[in-house]
Amino acid sequence: MSKKPFPSLPYAPDAIVDTLGVPTAPVLLVGAPGSGKSTLAHRLALAFAREGIPCLCLGADPGNPAFGLPGALSLAAPKGEGWDVLRQEALCTLDAGRFRLPLLLALRRLLEEAGNRPLLIDGPGVVRGVAGRETTTALLETLGRPIVLALAADVPSLPLADELRTLGGEVWHLATPAEARRPGKGARAHRRTAVWDGWLERSHAEPRLLELDAFSLLGTPPPRDEPSAWPGRQVALLRGGRTLTLGEIEACDGSVLRARLPPLDTSADTLLIRDAQRRADGLLGTAEPFVGRRPVTPVPLPPPPPLAESPPLIGRCGPLDYSLVNGVFGDPALHLRLRHAGRSLLFDLGEVGHLSARLAHQVSDVFISHAHMDHLAGFQWLLRSRLGEFPPCRIYGPPGLARHLAAFVESFLWDRIGGRGPLFEITELHGQTLRRWRLQAGIPGMQELSACPTADGVLHEENGFRIRALELDHHTTVLAFAFEPAREIRVRRDRLQALDLEPGPWLRRLKEAILGREPEIPVPLPDGRVRPAGELAEELLLIRPGKRLVYATDLADTPHNRSRLIPFARHAHTFFCESPFLQRDAENAIRNGHLTTRACAGIAAAAEVGVLVPFHFSRRYQANPEAVYDELGTGFPRLLGR
Repeated sequence: MSKKPFPSLPYAPDAIVDTLGVPTAPVLLVGAPGSGKSTLAHRLALAFAREGIPCLCLGADPGNPAFGLPGALSLAAPKGEGWDVLRQEALCTLDAGRFRLPLLLALRRLLEEAGNRPLLIDGPGVVRGVAGRETTTALLETLGRPIVLALAADVPSLPLADELRTLGGEVWHLATPAEARRPGKGARAHRRTAVWDGWLERSHAEPRLLELDAFSLLGTPPPRDEPSAWPGRQVALLRGGRTLTLGEIEACDGSVLRARLPPLDTSADTLLIRDAQRRADGLLGTAEPFVGRRPVTPVPLPPPPPLAESPPLIGRCGPLDYSLVNGVFGDPALHLRLRHAGRSLLFDLGEVGHLSARLAHQVSDVFISHAHMDHLAGFQWLLRSRLGEFPPCRIYGPPGLARHLAAFVESFLWDRIGGRGPLFEITELHGQTLRRWRLQAGIPGMQELSACPTADGVLHEENGFRIRALELDHHTTVLAFAFEPAREIRVRRDRLQALDLEPGPWLRRLKEAILGREPEIPVPLPDGRVRPAGELAEELLLIRPGKRLVYATDLADTPHNRSRLIPFARHAHTFFCESPFLQRDAENAIRNGHLTTRACAGIAAAAEVGVLVPFHFSRRYQANPEAVYDELGTGFPRLLGR
């Protein structure tokens, strides 16, 4: 029996208010981090107010709250461009998934405070795995058939769809806005720390001494005889179960706690301590699991992993930092780091087991030329590294790619991961159509998503750049790729100084507005003024055409391939092109559908590219790579890598 789809609403507060009217139940916003739910909550509150429906908002994400303090749930009313926080309930943790029961108890206390007033709930961003399922189910039962606004890119990717169907109430799907972005882990840590430090300063928090025996201790405090585990942890002072204030522990000698706390008129009877802690880098985060003193038996270190077969080639092209991670002799894998976006793209995915799992966490999109092993063996690294709570990783390639990836995923037993299996959205280019599937480890088969038309080989497009593909022949279909930034934007530092403006996050907002062709967007400045993005751009920015990067590998030297690749790569700033064989080995190149040095240089020259980065050299030349570069240099002198 097919599942009934959820009805959809636009991401437009006024339209949502018109549809909902005066809410007779709490309105719960559900979505992954970065889906735009916190922004929507504030806009909805203002829209309700314009209709004469004053409402409150309950922030239920202690790790990345839109208002109130990190490590707490907060009840607030909209106030201009911000919030007026009315009450807070401390959790002293940033991890809503781990401490689900305390979160629900705090939520209930704030629900009692809200009474019968219309209420929006900005739900925790825990939407995957066992933690997501249990937290959401408990929230739904606690709220008693709330109205649910579920944010996701499309209905098939709706988080916790089955749990929401069991609600039996009103559930609406809202498409995630294109501008919604999940801030990076570092950005979230800096933001929450700034909020925490600002509150300690504004509340005039000062060191106070607390006799531990005078209080009940709740939560997960460290042992008293481990003084090094206490400093930096959040502490909340409670009375009768109600939060009075929060502070930060400075020291503990086993009997006396010194904590930085605001002045307090009411005496507390309980201290709450969990795992929210200022780390050694000064940022508020989650404490490492405490391990007491115990004998340690030295264990010999394992041998280091093998290095890539040749040193990586690194460079810069417009907004990209690039790295040919396996050098010119190893498996093809080009890492593109978007400097100002905190994320990475990969062109091909050869063996990359020497790369860190952290890099895999930052990869948002992978573009596969074809499914030969030396271009896809690194999928195991990506698969293994993305176990856990991560957004879907998008993978693009030629026809048949989804079948290859699904077969690989299904070759493993996934009985221990629950709902934490790595999640992928796979797109194949079929002429003028993009066919799409959703694949998650631990869930048999693939879910086919709606196909999309495309033109000019555009696989992916977002604010600031697009990726195009071109079909070529390698005795099988392969794809070449082009990274095409819309424009290159640079800040004129001399004008910043002349206007006495400090650099900061506002510059990123300015660039995003210009890239999105929205010059009317207001940009708050460090001095408190607000000016339209277009006016600021005229004074502060240098805007130039973007620098294109083209990647082509594993193609036969045929008139057909040349007639397609040369215009595709025309005037590219940086051209990555395979050059496996010297001219004397042209027969091998023809037999295997590859280029020679002469063909590679000839294509680069005909396309009038800025810089040629040759790669994918045959290992037979490892003892003398200069021979490859010498032949290339006779046909195209602007080489990188020699």
